[in-house]
Amino acid sequence: MKTFVLMAGGTGGHLFPAMALAQELRRRGHIIDLMTDHRVAGYGQDFPARDVHIVPAATPSISNPVKFVRAGLTIAGGIGVALAKLRAIAPDAVIGFGGYPTFPPMVAARVLGIPGVLHEANVVLGRANKALVRFADVLATGFETVKFAESAKIERVVTGNPVRDRVRSLSGAPYPALAPDGPVRILVFGGSQGARIFADLVPPAIAELPEALRHRLVIAQQCRPEDLDRVADAYRQARVNVELAPFFADLPDRLANTHLVISRSGASTIADLTVIGRPAILVPLPGALDADQKNNALLVEAAGGGWIAEQATLSPQSLGTRLAGLLSNPESLTQAAQAAKSLGRPHAVEALADLAERLANRMDEHA
Repeated sequence: MKTFVLMAGGTGGHLFPAMALAQELRRRGHIIDLMTDHRVAGYGQDFPARDVHIVPAATPSISNPVKFVRAGLTIAGGIGVALAKLRAIAPDAVIGFGGYPTFPPMVAARVLGIPGVLHEANVVLGRANKALVRFADVLATGFETVKFAESAKIERVVTGNPVRDRVRSLSGAPYPALAPDGPVRILVFGGSQGARIFADLVPPAIAELPEALRHRLVIAQQCRPEDLDRVADAYRQARVNVELAPFFADLPDRLANTHLVISRSGASTIADLTVIGRPAILVPLPGALDADQKNNALLVEAAGGGWIAEQATLSPQSLGTRLAGLLSNPESLTQAAQAAKSLGRPHAVEALADLAERLANRMDEHA
């Protein structure tokens, strides 16, 4: 039995793969602790850890000297907190999943000589992970080719991106049949925090569709709480069957039962889509310095598993035209579902758990 500390930013994109690894390591009889930031409140109650430790962290702002200094002080304080916690836990190894909240505990682990794995889920090495690579022993990646990872001077292992147990259990679910007059299920979500752009664009795009097609639609859409009423009203006027919620706890089951997804293209979303095998219109989060979501979406599109739609040029009319074309050609959706599934790595969590155990055992050998 080993003790592992997992380190992740407090959003779903970082916590979900960490949660998947925690589930697998616990199945193998190990002890798991989690270090993260205050945002974990929305997910931490479901995280399979012995203890959840909140460590101070901040995102440096180069453009604002005052905020940069404040962030530096917060990070320094976080390293101190993490040092004390890690000394008390005495883990055999640590695994970091990116985001600046990973920075203080990962640096502290290096100071204490605790071996560490750094996991990069995107097609592009993120800014935090670029800074953290020097403090890790192994870089695990979600994809064969990861931009900027080639410069890392440490061991690299392609594990894929871990998905939660429920997602893995649905990896064999067949793509739902599309009957000529049967229901067409569309799932819309924008990551763990929702996306206002979908509240603005999707309902009017659906309203553009022919009436006969609209009446076949069964839509489930994630909305921010403040957008629920206006989105519900828009769908009501379009006479479309819709279910709205700020968050779908049963998202994997909904993915398995849907014909088409409209979503962002974060790494966890891409992992779920490809393991279950569902086609998607992918709208990358704009403005990211690393363009990680755009690069993720381009990878899926190149494989034929989905279609990228840039937010800057997306309109209700263009989205409506895209939807009409796809929904009137069921064969294209079926083929895209198969292509998406060809990218999936349902056993990624086992590969990452094997790597974590190997690193922990290496520490025993040097003890």
